[in-house]
Amino acid sequence: MANLKEIRNRIASVSSTMQITSAMKMVSAAKLKKAQDAITAMRPYSDKLTELIQNLSGSIDGDTQNPYTEQRPVQKVLVLVITSNRGLCGGFNSNVVKAVSKNISTIYANKKVSLITLGKKGNDILQKSSEIETNNNEIFDELTFSNASAIADSFMADFTSKKYDKIEVVYNRFKNAATQIVTTETLLPIVSEQDDQNAAGADYIFEPTQENIVQELLPKSIKMQLFKALRDSFASEHGARMTAMHKATDNATELRDQLKLSYNQARQAAITNEILEIVGGAEALSS
Repeated sequence: MANLKEIRNRIASVSSTMQITSAMKMVSAAKLKKAQDAITAMRPYSDKLTELIQNLSGSIDGDTQNPYTEQRPVQKVLVLVITSNRGLCGGFNSNVVKAVSKNISTIYANKKVSLITLGKKGNDILQKSSEIETNNNEIFDELTFSNASAIADSFMADFTSKKYDKIEVVYNRFKNAATQIVTTETLLPIVSEQDDQNAAGADYIFEPTQENIVQELLPKSIKMQLFKALRDSFASEHGARMTAMHKATDNATELRDQLKLSYNQARQAAITNEILEIVGGAEALSS
């Protein structure tokens, strides 16, 4: 009977865990819908703004130099690492950390690399092996454009003051609830793209001037790119957590069913032994 009691306790424990994972799955599913709608609505604007900036800056005369497009020999690199503040989301955080560690050991092996972490999990792991410039774990408590702009203003000032020669962001790009793509994007310097066919087919009227428009839009484009990465990561986090909790719930259900089968088999064996003992005792008395 001690064995039966142990199995009953395990069944109760697994059932309790299953209820928790199921609740977490439903919470993440509700949050995912809102986050997915936000990033889906934002992407067309962000992509078009980036395309416009690249085309306009590429067609400006070479004599006009913007501090955000200045190309310098890369010796000092700043990497923004976007993870989550909480775990239980599968490989969401570890995949980003692995990508950052790989870039540091290969692409930037001979360069000075500093990190800004946006998310507690990434900060906890990377601070053991890398230099953390600062962390902004509270950004996901209130994910707004103004809060993202404050972070962008900081590293934009560092770039223009030549503290860093290149600034990148590593994050999970949201594809769907089950798929997140680890993405590395260059925030600064902005690379101009000059396409002769597009340039020939485009007929723009600039007011006041093309240079003034680019100077006004460049900082906004950088801030928008960072904000999009944050929203992408936020949606990816809930998708990854929903998927992880769904799998955990399925595994807990399967384990609970196996334990119930084992419990019934053990109980039947115990009952059979008791019946055999009773029959054996009755035969002994009758003889």
